[in-house]
Amino acid sequence: MLLTVLGFVMIATFLTLIMTKKMSPMTSLILIPALFCVIAGQGSHLGEYVLEGIGELAPTAAMLMFAIIFFGVMIDVGLFDPIVRGILRFCKADPARVVLGTAVLAAIVSLDGDGSTTFMITVSAMLPLYLRLKMSVLTMTMVTATANGVMNTVPWGGPTARAATALKLDAGDIFVPMVPALAIGLLSVFALAWILGLRERRRLGLLTESGPASDTVTTTEDEDEKAEAGTRDRTPAGVGAGSRTGSAGATAARTATGPAAASGSGGTAAPDLAKPGAGDDSGDGPAEGGDWGTLDPNRPTLRPKLFWFNALLTLAVLVTLVAQLLPIPVIFMFGAALALTVNFPHMKQQRERIAAHADNVLNVSGMVFAAAVFTGVLTGTGMVEEMAKTLVGAVPDSLGPHMALITGLLSIPFTYFMSNDGFYFGIVPILAEAGAQHGVSPLEIARASLIAQPLHMSSPLVPAVYVLVGMAKVEFGDHTRATVKWAVMVSLVILAAALLLGIA
Repeated sequence: MLLTVLGFVMIATFLTLIMTKKMSPMTSLILIPALFCVIAGQGSHLGEYVLEGIGELAPTAAMLMFAIIFFGVMIDVGLFDPIVRGILRFCKADPARVVLGTAVLAAIVSLDGDGSTTFMITVSAMLPLYLRLKMSVLTMTMVTATANGVMNTVPWGGPTARAATALKLDAGDIFVPMVPALAIGLLSVFALAWILGLRERRRLGLLTESGPASDTVTTTEDEDEKAEAGTRDRTPAGVGAGSRTGSAGATAARTATGPAAASGSGGTAAPDLAKPGAGDDSGDGPAEGGDWGTLDPNRPTLRPKLFWFNALLTLAVLVTLVAQLLPIPVIFMFGAALALTVNFPHMKQQRERIAAHADNVLNVSGMVFAAAVFTGVLTGTGMVEEMAKTLVGAVPDSLGPHMALITGLLSIPFTYFMSNDGFYFGIVPILAEAGAQHGVSPLEIARASLIAQPLHMSSPLVPAVYVLVGMAKVEFGDHTRATVKWAVMVSLVILAAALLLGIA
């Protein structure tokens, strides 16, 4: 009982500290579990637990490190520019279309089954447009993470394979019947994106395409609404008439026909975000080679003559990944090495490319190893096991025939506060055993256990989420506040659809 209470208190303390910004996520992931390990009377085993956690997550850290370099190079050389231009051509300069386009792009890229890849490509493509139109960056991170969470249920994405392994089932038998419910969940993400986009349109005013490159922005910033949205003021210092070339391949002027116009207008030109770091006076914008200039059609890192080589290399990486011919960290190690060698044959160029992405690599790798302390203590002390037993034991026998529904509901907090490994290998077998005693099949339990993945992808224990917030330059606590309620809603939509369709 003591370990159960300590586990819940530790998680609550961690979330409170990062959401109130009393501590950074990295320091909180390290210091809070260490403190509770001592309180649990197991301080002498702290080093052992931490090393076990690091050992388990080290391959993940290596995978993310080289995946960031690989896809960073692919973005630098222009491999994804055609896809991005197609999405941005659809978006034009309409905030509603921009948010919907973000969800569509995230869903498409998520088919590779890797969250970090999705976040890198989506943020690199869409962030310049969000900054240029002064839209809420948190809307982008929320929509991206939630869309990726729905798509994360593909058999090669992780959760489905884990559920199949834990319950000795076929992944296809779990996933294929879930497709209609997951499709409804994805449609709910698109609907949510459109609604949030309409809110952004109302906040900023009507956006229309225009020809002249020197068109001006005629709107004022509503600071109260902006603070509520969790955005940061990225208005560039000393803006004047400037170039309107950039992300969408077209120019856009904000006309004084919406709420923003009603409150007055000021004549400022939009920053040229084809230049790295343009449009940010906060002092923390990316250096050259960072994420805001990725759509500059004249950037020196473009390699148009190597387009098909890079496309085939990326396809080979993804096919090898899906076919599981090699461990994922090894795949990205070789992929990154080949990409650097062929596209940037000189050592100086390679060092520049690695340095350009070093900030993301360091932030994400650091977070992974910090999370290893948290998961190591949570597992090593036995807190996770005791918490699971307590919650499962609290389910009355009369609810036994409804264990699929209970599993779906329990998966919402469990997959947020735990790693997928901990949930699917530690909790799901217990739930399946309880369900079997009441005639509920393991397949129903396995399918129900997948419904909370939209929320899981914003969990502080998911390393890829730090790629998302790091590249978007937003605080993890702000992202959490903006995302949790919508991700829970999407999860409940999937659960309701699965129950109505008789899938779970």
